[in-house]
Amino acid sequence: MKKILVIEDNAEVRENLTEILEMANYKAYGAADGKQGLKVAKKEKPDLIICDIMMPVLDGYGVLHVMSKDPQYSSIPFIFLSAKNEHADIRKGMDLGADDFLRKPVHGEDLLKAVETRLQKSETLKTNITAAKGNAAIASEKNITLADLLSEEREIKNYAKGQMVYKAGGRPSNLFYVVKGKLKLFKINEQGNEFIISILKEGDFFGYNPLLEGAVYTDSVEPLEDVEIKLIPKEDFLSLMFEHNETANQFIRMLTKNISEQEEQLVRLAYNSLRKRVADGVLYLNDKFKSSANGKGEFKISRQNLANVTGASKESVIRMLSDFKEEKLIDIKEAHIIVLKEDKLRKLLN
Repeated sequence: MKKILVIEDNAEVRENLTEILEMANYKAYGAADGKQGLKVAKKEKPDLIICDIMMPVLDGYGVLHVMSKDPQYSSIPFIFLSAKNEHADIRKGMDLGADDFLRKPVHGEDLLKAVETRLQKSETLKTNITAAKGNAAIASEKNITLADLLSEEREIKNYAKGQMVYKAGGRPSNLFYVVKGKLKLFKINEQGNEFIISILKEGDFFGYNPLLEGAVYTDSVEPLEDVEIKLIPKEDFLSLMFEHNETANQFIRMLTKNISEQEEQLVRLAYNSLRKRVADGVLYLNDKFKSSANGKGEFKISRQNLANVTGASKESVIRMLSDFKEEKLIDIKEAHIIVLKEDKLRKLLN
């Protein structure tokens, strides 16, 4: 039976949550504040923690900070509770390492769904770690290093513009490394609308999230131009991850950076005006396409892809680009967007 710790200073809320969890066949423990919660966590070693943010003695941020610093407890899934829905609260919690965020009052169905999802991901990660540790002996014998992952002997595959590298729902077997060219990593919602999460360029790794989670792809990748991609077998990547701490830390930093960028992107979509979103999209693509040789602020991308970066319609993007051109913030020549005043674009009022 999985053990869940609920840290909540409101007795009625705490009892309600623990009752729901026990009815769902979990062993639930309650704690009235952060300090007491830490004591219970160290004694009972729960499989998951649900914690309020605003509490006396020690708040939820303090609990998560203490837990994250202790290797024995840092891997326990952590879900924040809050009566507020402010972005700053959510962002601070995610920066500290929270796995999820529930807004009070919490409906039983939402609570159980969040708990089940986080426990499943935790079990999957444990399974992958066990399997990878088994492969570590092989890695040690082969003496695989990061340089070996990128060895010239690795298979390089060419993809033409528009040819899918992988689609959502597929099962991963390789880590990918961009040797040449640029690609878009995107998701499609139930209505068939595409949203570009990231632009990949030379020197980028991708496809490591599902390898580490042991899950199927939740996104798709398509070249924006002809590309060359190095294929690294899943077994070699996972073995190296658990044999060499520096390599593991490098990919953890990549994951953390990606999560932070995606959170910022979601916030911009939720709160920024159309004008600000298009400006941010232009600057993001300019940074991705800018030549490292001359630093030229110029790139070419379809207006539909730019719309899919900004979460706006193609027509709205074209209108905004026209406005920016009239204001001499950018220039447009033969479908190329040329950034003329980067600072002013960055400082546009929302």
